Amino acid sequence: MEKFIPAERLAQAVFGGVQEAEPRPETRLMLGNEAVARGAWEAGVRVISSYPGTPSTEITEAAANYEEINCQWATNEKVATEVAFGAAMAGARAMTCMKHVGVNVAADPLFTAAYTGVNAGMVIVCADDPAMHSSQNEQDSRYYARAAHIPMLEPADSQECLEYTKIAFQMSEELDTPVFLRLTTRIAHSRSPVTVGERRQAELKPYEKDVMKYVMMPGMARKRHGKVEQRESFLAEAANRMPINRLEWREKDVGVITSGCSYQYVREALPTASVLKLGMVYPLPMKLISDFASQVKRLLVIEELEGLIEKDVAAAGLLVEGKVLTGDQGELSTEKVRSAVLGVKLPSQVQDDLPARPPVLCPGCPHRGIFHVVKKLKLRVMGDIGCYTLAALAPLSAMDACLCMGASIGMASGAERARGKEFSKGTVAVLGDSTFLHSGITPLIDAVYGRSAITVLILDNRITGMTGHQQNPSTGVDIHGNPAPQVDLEKFVLGCGVQHVRVVDPFDIKQTEAALREETARNAVSVIIARRPCALLERKTRPAHVIRDCKSCGQCVKISCPAIRRKNQQAAIDPAQCSSCGLCTQVCPFGAIRSGEDA
Repeated sequence: MEKFIPAERLAQAVFGGVQEAEPRPETRLMLGNEAVARGAWEAGVRVISSYPGTPSTEITEAAANYEEINCQWATNEKVATEVAFGAAMAGARAMTCMKHVGVNVAADPLFTAAYTGVNAGMVIVCADDPAMHSSQNEQDSRYYARAAHIPMLEPADSQECLEYTKIAFQMSEELDTPVFLRLTTRIAHSRSPVTVGERRQAELKPYEKDVMKYVMMPGMARKRHGKVEQRESFLAEAANRMPINRLEWREKDVGVITSGCSYQYVREALPTASVLKLGMVYPLPMKLISDFASQVKRLLVIEELEGLIEKDVAAAGLLVEGKVLTGDQGELSTEKVRSAVLGVKLPSQVQDDLPARPPVLCPGCPHRGIFHVVKKLKLRVMGDIGCYTLAALAPLSAMDACLCMGASIGMASGAERARGKEFSKGTVAVLGDSTFLHSGITPLIDAVYGRSAITVLILDNRITGMTGHQQNPSTGVDIHGNPAPQVDLEKFVLGCGVQHVRVVDPFDIKQTEAALREETARNAVSVIIARRPCALLERKTRPAHVIRDCKSCGQCVKISCPAIRRKNQQAAIDPAQCSSCGLCTQVCPFGAIRSGEDA
């Protein structure tokens, strides 16, 4: 059986250094994400590899400001996790950061890394998105911790984001395992005071070849699996004495088990309730939970998303309430917790006489021209994850499906296999440059290999747009803004076996329409690269558009540009928003819209 250090020694090794008094000269107001980056720097991290995804993006952006950390944007989360693992195996503390759906992409190396263990510390930061502010689903990453047998910590404010990051690295090294650090949107994007410390340089650990540990052939993996189970059992027992799982005794009529942001809601909504605050949400400290339950009259679990903790508590034979009160979906809040537990009526929503403002593509967005033509040609659109997903909304209404990163090509190919090539000729797969490199390459090769006739539109706006303008391998710039090798998308696509590749300017409507008509008529895979930089990359003072002799036909309004509005039944253009992209001048059938230069 694997021998682990005694729980008391583990507590001292992992938590002792964090609790030590040390000179802390400065307190800052920091985002939770910024505090995680600071904690990584203080922990002596040398390597961070991530893929941007809201709400996790700012961690790696902030970490890139520390010159001691080698930061990079990886092509996807799987690659990022493999890079971090390679760095940790080679002896350097390493971290990778992603949103919850990114963990799906990273799952392959992640599950096996739990078997191999690490050399230096390795931390995976996953940011869940309750209420789906910027996500396609509401999955709960705590289930990944359970499935992969990896411990997971969950901070409740920015100070804990810093401290728990340091604890996670200590725990990773002491227990020879990757460690999850779980955030949610409100923790990642909220600011609170953080007392910062100094960097403690973590020396490179010796690299030693160890085939039995790091080569997961079946014979080795079977032995490592046993060690994983033993480690998990040890951690579950040690969790009962970890200071990050703490009891807060108040009145004992109500006792609440909670963690993360939910802890903040509980403290505000139920100030007199006793609380068991969990800093480690997997594995759970079941003895501590049982002792807490025995001393309160009513036991509650308040947690966002799935009822994971509640189910484990109930499975232990304890009488507990949770999701029956708070529900299974969306975010909690102080008001919701107060209403659920105390029966206090939720405040009514303030009704404003303001018009609805659904999200739209920015003024001057190069994607707008593409979708205007796609809609005109009545093409079916298999969409993808990016700014262009907004084209699904009225009045563009130019998207049929959006599943996950890179799925557009596979969906279009699958639809062709189901309904034949004629159906395929009325269908296009649309994805961005970063999304293509993330996970569009393999389905494109699959489409070529399968003799498909789909048309793929790569919307190359020269940046990773939706997450806030991060660089990617096709931009020619790294995370620090320095020149970097640049992927040539045209040559790359040709190398995948595509015979028909062309580049268009999406603001040249005639050229774009002609290209789409020609390529969708082919009996082979074709790729159109629609290339124009994001409108926000170069904010220049351009002349505003003006209206002359408007016929009120409404064609310009249908392109869904925020700069265009109706005034006295005629079109008007807001000069503060207009970027002079010229799209509206092309769609106006009467030539009534002209640029300021032509006024």
